[in-house]
Amino acid sequence: MDMPVPSSYNDLMQTPTDRDFVGWAWYERRFRPPIACHARRARLHFASVHYYAIVWLDGLEIATHEGGHLPFEADISSILFQAKGRELRLTVAANNTLTPNTIPPGRIIYMNDTSQYPPGYFVQEVDFDFFNYAGIDRPVSIICSSQVYVEDILVTTNFSASVGFVFYNISIAGGTVTSIFVGLRDPKGRHVAGDAVLPDHICLPSFHSTLSPHGLIKVPNVSLWWPVGMNTTPGLLYTLEVLVCGFDGEKDVVRLQFGIRTVRVVGSRLLLNDHEIYLHGLGRHEDADLRGRGYDAVTMAKDASLLSWLGANAFRTSHYPYAEQTLDMADRQGILVISEAPAVGLVTVDNFGKRSLEQHMTTLRELINRDRNHPSVIMWSLANEPASNLQVAESYFRQVIAEAHRLDGTRPVTVVLNKGVSVDRVAQYLDVVSVNAYFGWYHDSGHPELIGRQLGHMLSAWYTKHHHPVILMEYGAGSVAGLHSLPSVMFSEEYHLEVMRQHFPVFDEKRKDFLVGEMLWNLVDFNTPQGVKRMAGNRKGLFTRNRQPKMAAFLLRDRYVRLNNASAHPLIPWCLGN
Repeated sequence: MDMPVPSSYNDLMQTPTDRDFVGWAWYERRFRPPIACHARRARLHFASVHYYAIVWLDGLEIATHEGGHLPFEADISSILFQAKGRELRLTVAANNTLTPNTIPPGRIIYMNDTSQYPPGYFVQEVDFDFFNYAGIDRPVSIICSSQVYVEDILVTTNFSASVGFVFYNISIAGGTVTSIFVGLRDPKGRHVAGDAVLPDHICLPSFHSTLSPHGLIKVPNVSLWWPVGMNTTPGLLYTLEVLVCGFDGEKDVVRLQFGIRTVRVVGSRLLLNDHEIYLHGLGRHEDADLRGRGYDAVTMAKDASLLSWLGANAFRTSHYPYAEQTLDMADRQGILVISEAPAVGLVTVDNFGKRSLEQHMTTLRELINRDRNHPSVIMWSLANEPASNLQVAESYFRQVIAEAHRLDGTRPVTVVLNKGVSVDRVAQYLDVVSVNAYFGWYHDSGHPELIGRQLGHMLSAWYTKHHHPVILMEYGAGSVAGLHSLPSVMFSEEYHLEVMRQHFPVFDEKRKDFLVGEMLWNLVDFNTPQGVKRMAGNRKGLFTRNRQPKMAAFLLRDRYVRLNNASAHPLIPWCLGN
């Protein structure tokens, strides 16, 4: 059948067998390569294939990759050169099977009782609460460049008074370099430092730059990158222009947008540009209706509009990396992002073995390499709700956390925890302690009157033990849009409001001392595996899956607008009666 790319194939077919398919799905298409790429270096780039991928071009295997949500590519220069413009056949096999050693993990369970199941019958079990969408879920592209090309750029920033500092490190591949030009433009597009942009003839041998592939650019009268709600212009971006000249006179030009800002943890505070920052936002799922987890520009823009309407200044990419276009939009709009690795469901000893650790490390390197230049990314989240009480988890996460700090020493690191403070073995190694807790929902269901006491005790216990900043990364309740009850009952919109209201006074008390963020779960309702605990998916969203508001959306908007308006007076109280 015809299959749009990008998309997840699960919701595009009409039978449960297709929707819940586990195994190899085969994609194939024919295309003529761009004429401009015939004599140049060409790479076939996949932004994401879930979960395993094998790629062939004209029957020749050119790439394999394990792990969804993150990019990979293959050099196809020689194939395109030999093809000389003829039609080529691209084949991709994608497999969504999850095992105890994948990230995220899962299990294949064979039902061997032939009196109840047909021979060979099996099911895929997972320990995460969202649907295992699969396929080529992000764009596929051919990237053409000269033989000498810019392979990677790393930018780190700092500032002192009105002067900004841009440290750059440029990786170049493919051949002999004769000249490198590096220039910087401010948010209005004006040249401010480095080499001025020159005409194309600068790649002639008579022109040489004094700049090296690594260095420092000083920016006078710097405009810092700020998020929304800070009484300044959010999302101001500089542009680093890099031009590399090869021996044959060819050139590769790359322009990277980034923001100048710093992130630090000092004592119990999270500092952005040396100012205390309080995260008030939401968890999300990149769940775009019929595209499943497939990248969709319309849905991305709609969700960004919802975040703006709510007054949120942050979101978390739960529970996997989102499309890079989403981070680009967050950069421009000034939304802070907690970028999360797809390590969700690590709940058994089998999930902490050597093979799992290797794949976790590989995924972490791919994530940080992709997202590290985004100013919106304020923190790395390395996992969600692991079995942090297990002895094996301590050694496992000590290594993962150390690797994250090695890869990027400019951002704090967290793991989202849900085990009790008395049994947890991981928080001691974190920069920020992140906790999920559903008082009044999973804990003492139907009793929101207990939330204030229980929440306050839990938050204080985490800080007292570790003296790190604390974020309540998930809290909330489920509600079915249009279901009302007085007195309130679970799943009614009134109960959703009541649970949220009970949290707000505790937040305002604890943020005086150590709480640096409140992240409601979730922005929109989303699809999950079928089960008796879920009625057509997870209903904890402020909005339905087609992005229409529940009553809870208006309550959270009221709170977040108050927080933004009180940014200069962070201790403004929340009044339950208003």
